[in-house]
Amino acid sequence: MNEYLSDHVHLSDDGTAVVILDQTQLPNRTEYLTLRTAQEMFDAIQMLQVRGAPCIGICAAYDFYVLAQQVDGNTNAVQFLSELSKQADYLASSRPTAVNLRWALDRMLETAKRCAEYPDRLEVLHQECIAIHKEDIAMCRSIAEYGLSLIKNGDGILTHCNAGPLATSRYGTALGPLFLGKERGMDFHVFSDETRPLLQGARLTSYELSRAGINVTLICDNMASLVMKNGWIQACFVGCDRVAANGDAANKIGTSGVAILAKHYGIPFYVLGPTSTIDLNCVSGEDIPIEQRDSEEIKEKFYTEPMALPEVTCYNPAFDVTDHELISGIVTEYGICRAPYTESLRAVFEKKRAGLPYGTPEED
Repeated sequence: MNEYLSDHVHLSDDGTAVVILDQTQLPNRTEYLTLRTAQEMFDAIQMLQVRGAPCIGICAAYDFYVLAQQVDGNTNAVQFLSELSKQADYLASSRPTAVNLRWALDRMLETAKRCAEYPDRLEVLHQECIAIHKEDIAMCRSIAEYGLSLIKNGDGILTHCNAGPLATSRYGTALGPLFLGKERGMDFHVFSDETRPLLQGARLTSYELSRAGINVTLICDNMASLVMKNGWIQACFVGCDRVAANGDAANKIGTSGVAILAKHYGIPFYVLGPTSTIDLNCVSGEDIPIEQRDSEEIKEKFYTEPMALPEVTCYNPAFDVTDHELISGIVTEYGICRAPYTESLRAVFEKKRAGLPYGTPEED
């Protein structure tokens, strides 16, 4: 495992700022940003300098702690909580689809409510954001174990967008089984969709896999059908930004098309993500807000000059929703959920509420 990828979001040495690897500069440049203000934190999330639902949650928890230090001073408990609540709402508005962002901020805010009158309230918040990061590492490892049980040595895997260490903490979600399998001497051939318009598959997934020595072939998004037809794909692994109670899953735009193709060719399609990505308050995919992004990402972002006339209208949703009927299984840290998802997802949360350990595929 490339250990440097484990530290792409962390607190500064003095704990007063958040340091992130700027993912918009990859794969050609490795640059880190230091976030000190709420505006810088908001921009880093909105501009995808930090991205991937679990990673956004980790970053948001650290952001909250840094902002808490700035509003601490001589404020009483009421003032302290009022200001932090405003800051949490502000950060949460940066990206509406990924549920981990709001989840992490709410968790930090609830911790702040419990410790607002403590003399060591900042240290309590410090420990909580560290705990969120450590928990994600453990969850990703468990997801990797369960995901690895679904494939065998030599399989071809197709993935869309980026759900590796950069999008999470260490192993990643959709890519976690591949990194873990590599550690155990297994070989896979991964086909990475480039993932237009922001090219996370080209810039990030192929970068991570190549650096780890995993066989990866980059393909354009519209080549997925052909590689499936050729018999080169035995499973599709994708991450998720929000999973509804019925199993509908929002992920990077283009994911639902991959699922439809996989269904046609009889290839299992798996969604991998931590329980923090599951929103049981969201009944179905119809209730998931879909972020709309600037047309510049389609017409100009990766080109020397614009590829469309200025007056051309663009439609640029950042995500789409894959219907639960197209999903073979949802892999969480507590196990692999199968249809009917309204039952299996709730069963997972019962284990979580009971504080049960994550377990292993063998124990299931």
